[in-house]
Amino acid sequence: MKMANYILSILKSNLMVVWSWGFSKPQALPNNEGLIFIVNGFKHKGFVKVVYNEGNDVFVVILLDSQNNELNRIEDVYLDSLVSVVDEAVEHTSDYEERIKNAYKQ
Repeated sequence: MKMANYILSILKSNLMVVWSWGFSKPQALPNNEGLIFIVNGFKHKGFVKVVYNEGNDVFVVILLDSQNNELNRIEDVYLDSLVSVVDEAVEHTSDYEERIKNAYKQ
C-alpha cells in the first residue's frame, strides 16, 4: 500500500492532466508492487498499471485492455516524467487541441 500511495502522490502533482485521462478506481497492487487504475483517454481506454522497479529505481507503465491483456509496456520511467509518460500513452494525440474543442462543444 505504501508504494501505491507514493505513486498516487506523484500523479496528484498534476491533477488536471490526470483527470483528463478519466482516471478512476485506483487500487494497490499485491506485495507493495505499485498501483493499477482505470482510464478513459483518447488513445487508451482500459487499465494502467504502474509498477516500481526497486533495483533500477524506475517505474514500468503497462497498458492493459479490459481483459487484462498487455497492450503496451513502457520501461525505465523516472518519477519526474511519470505523469507525462502516462499522458502520452493514454491521452495526448497529434490533434489533441481539436479533439478537446469537439468534445466540449455546446
